[in-house]
Amino acid sequence: MILPFSKYHGAGNDFIIVDNRESKYDFLLRKKAFVQHICHRRFGIGADGLMLLNSHKKYDFEMVYFNSDGKEGSMCGNGGRCITAFAYQSGISGEDTKFLASDGVHEAEIKDVDETEIIVSLKMADIGDIKAGKNFFQVNSGSPHYIKFVDNIEEIDVYTEGRKIRYSPKFEKEGTNVDFVKVCEEHLFVRTYERGVEDETLSCGTGVTAAAVAAGVKNLFNKSNQIKIHTLGGEMKVSFNRIDKNNFDNIYLEGPACYVFDGCIEI
Repeated sequence: MILPFSKYHGAGNDFIIVDNRESKYDFLLRKKAFVQHICHRRFGIGADGLMLLNSHKKYDFEMVYFNSDGKEGSMCGNGGRCITAFAYQSGISGEDTKFLASDGVHEAEIKDVDETEIIVSLKMADIGDIKAGKNFFQVNSGSPHYIKFVDNIEEIDVYTEGRKIRYSPKFEKEGTNVDFVKVCEEHLFVRTYERGVEDETLSCGTGVTAAAVAAGVKNLFNKSNQIKIHTLGGEMKVSFNRIDKNNFDNIYLEGPACYVFDGCIEI
């Protein structure tokens, strides 16, 4: 059997996307070992995750996301932007789209298109119940994140330090993503250890969203409701409305979604 796919990345966070509107690939892509294989960077296609674009009666499509460890994952912000770009370029949806993901319904808009990338703005789920500690926050932005503010972000061993927190007794069972955040003059610099990938990724959409909200709680940018984000893979921005200290809505993640290539793999 031949499986056609497309490869996209959002600020270096890369994904395999499969058009599964006819449900032809359900029986294969829900197998953990197969997802692990095609996401493997030496023995497969290589990606941080795999997404199915499924048909849906009420919305333009349904997004089903798998981490590279083969397990079905929670919301992926960069994945949501990339699958929006894929749907737009495939003629499945227009410049404005509405789709269902693991954490509910999302709206997305194609903001700009050029030869190398599509700028996508994705509305994220509302955020509340933010837990704060000494120099850290716990924020669920569709996926759980542990936010730690640091000064030496360039020198941090994100794999080792992130893994310590992710597999600590408090988080070992369910897991958490771990974000190290440096406050710069006009932006945040964010590096993320992602559960499910179990390594540092070049960027994380729900991670930069969580970091921006944590910065909003701390009033780090003079109560600005739009924060620029720098990651190893590229630039993004997050805007939001702060209802009160621990509740945010109208949260938007905006950044590039880039087509890489199409291919087929025999399975």
